[in-house]
Amino acid sequence: MDSILSLKRVESLSKIVLLRPQSAILSMSNRKKIVFVANPISGTQGKEQVLKCIESNIDREKYAPEILLTEYAGHAAEIAAQKAREGIFAVVAVGGDGTINEVARSLVHTQTALGIIPCGSGNGLARHVEIPMDAMRALRVINEALVSDVDYGTINDIPFFCTCGVGFDAFVSQKFADAGKRGPLTYIEKTLQEGLKYKPETYELEIDGNPQRIKAFLIAVGNASQYGNNAYIAPQATINDGQLDVTIMEPFTVLDAPSIAIQLFSKQIDQNSHIKTFRCRELRIIRSKAGIAHYDGDPIELGAELHVKVVHRALKLIVPSESERSGSSPNVFVRAQEYFSGLKQFNEMIVEDIAQKNKAIIGKGKEQIKKLIDN
Repeated sequence: MDSILSLKRVESLSKIVLLRPQSAILSMSNRKKIVFVANPISGTQGKEQVLKCIESNIDREKYAPEILLTEYAGHAAEIAAQKAREGIFAVVAVGGDGTINEVARSLVHTQTALGIIPCGSGNGLARHVEIPMDAMRALRVINEALVSDVDYGTINDIPFFCTCGVGFDAFVSQKFADAGKRGPLTYIEKTLQEGLKYKPETYELEIDGNPQRIKAFLIAVGNASQYGNNAYIAPQATINDGQLDVTIMEPFTVLDAPSIAIQLFSKQIDQNSHIKTFRCRELRIIRSKAGIAHYDGDPIELGAELHVKVVHRALKLIVPSESERSGSSPNVFVRAQEYFSGLKQFNEMIVEDIAQKNKAIIGKGKEQIKKLIDN
């Protein structure tokens, strides 16, 4: 692709630099090395325009940029690890949560910062720190180069940056992964389809060494506040306080679902009577058997015992200044329309489910009446 800075172009650029005045060479040598890593097939946006935006608008007085495309699963992590070993200033993930997490996992405990240009469907970490969803504005954040040290979490030693958990959200994440289609509509569809059938489980918890036993629909552990798509499962979470924000959703009825959904997207879920929250540095979750868990929405099969902990300020992250923050949440009317569209589908499923159950009961009743008549 002509718009991509390849290694050959960087090499040819260095040859041209040798012909420039000594002052220009010194100026270029002071630039920070930065690499943009893009997954050409991830997320919901085409990358070509984003990459053109980067090449045209990156601050070349501040940075010596390079753009690399990933070629296979895990390639972003390999690139980021190599660049961190070289000690460059930053690796910028251009893509969805998967690409961002790959890069971030390779940059923890290094001096190389993570940058984000969000191009995915959820964008949980980017939304939490208020990186704009618009590529041009996100690039301005990169150009400002404001770096903050932030926390990350681990579940059985697997790093996560927004949330991990067990129960219903892990179950849905597996269904979502199996669906083959990305995006919030697919996620809503799977949530609505499976929500009526999922049964709560009983868990043993050890919270900073203190044991508890609970029955829960889900247990979500938040380093950041949201799953993505502005779904705030841990609305009070901050990303640099050295604490995990745990949300336990207790069993609820179908009639409770609409209010829970509204509160999830309005940052008020911790006010629901079926929700219990607490903070801790370390959490052990013991369930009856091995099963699905998730880290940042990626499903994974783990054992019966899960160990979750926070690692304090071990990742350098390029964050927006006050003037470049994404600002207010998406238009309230758009979000309301999306919610009520989902609620209508949910209600239709409830009615259908009740109708099917009533039909079965009526059928059995007819059989019993027929037997009585025949006898």
